[in-house]
Amino acid sequence: MTAGRPTVARIDLAALRANLASVRAMAPGQALIAVVKADGYGHGGPCVARALAEAGAEMLAVLTLDEARPLREAGVELPILLLAGVHDAEEAAEALALAATPVVHHAGGLERVARAAAAAGRRAPVHVEIDTGMRRMGVAPSDAVALVAAVAEAPALELAGVFTHLARADEPELGPSREQLALFGRLLAELRAQGIEPGCVHAAASAGLYAWPKLADVAPQTDAVRPGIFLYGSNPVGHAELSLQPVMTFTTRVVQLHEVAPGDRVGYGGLWRATARGRIATLASGYADGVPRCLAEPGRPTAWVAIGHRRFPLAGRVSMDYLTVDLGADANDVSLGDDAVLFGRTPSGETLSVDDLAAAAGTVGYELLVRVGGRVPRVVDG
Repeated sequence: MTAGRPTVARIDLAALRANLASVRAMAPGQALIAVVKADGYGHGGPCVARALAEAGAEMLAVLTLDEARPLREAGVELPILLLAGVHDAEEAAEALALAATPVVHHAGGLERVARAAAAAGRRAPVHVEIDTGMRRMGVAPSDAVALVAAVAEAPALELAGVFTHLARADEPELGPSREQLALFGRLLAELRAQGIEPGCVHAAASAGLYAWPKLADVAPQTDAVRPGIFLYGSNPVGHAELSLQPVMTFTTRVVQLHEVAPGDRVGYGGLWRATARGRIATLASGYADGVPRCLAEPGRPTAWVAIGHRRFPLAGRVSMDYLTVDLGADANDVSLGDDAVLFGRTPSGETLSVDDLAAAAGTVGYELLVRVGGRVPRVVDG
């Protein structure tokens, strides 16, 4: 623990490197574009970027320049893909200065990067995103060939890559993903028929990586993959068995113990009521630290916390700074000052999955990781 509130997020860089190796084994022959957006999914962008670069990632991906800038300031030299592209002339110029590669989603983005590159007297590499079914970002299929051709023909631009993003690769039914990849393949074939080489072709993020063996028969040949959440040890594919290690362990401490009698209520709103005599442990973490307020509300799956070598269920509504845990009547070995793990590696060496805690809150592991608040120090190991 660190000074101040006894709540920390421990970041295990050895686990991060092990996950990168596992991902590489899933994608032989593919370059790894490691996604470190959202401050490295809440783990600390510069520290995970440096570790991934040292472990052999060929490229990094962030959303914006505000996420790319700290990586360069930290000495990260790998190519950086700007997934959101650039939004004005100033951003386009800074992208060139940072040697970051913008993604082009439409003609406006193309023009901004081309003008900045021409003004700097250099060629700027870009990737083009094609929307094959996500309907979020990227050029529409009907306009894709023309936009990619315009990039290829622009004197100040270099067509460095073309990609798409799968909307439903985490589902057991892969029909929609197969349709997306088949469309992507047809568009790439049309480009090549016009003599346009697309550069680096990529389509699979983490869920797509797992599904790829069942998609490869319709998928075009790719050069790279874009792992994100897998690198951090979270598994968005609920039906998949994967050998991933948690990179973040969220740890707090027991700061109060209470005796409860049958009928006693706990927490705001009194939503939880004791059915037998027992003890309640108060932990020094709450929704200001990113713990979902809705955990332990009636009707939700049980959310568990590890204290020592045992697991205990949450009891009562999570408040801003604290949460409460039902120790039952026989956990007399729990004391003030004991460490408690919400997710990650437990003292027994087991894993308390962030995905399980997220499921109890009705969300996904991605959200819990990036919600861990700024007042929670990151302590880096390895």
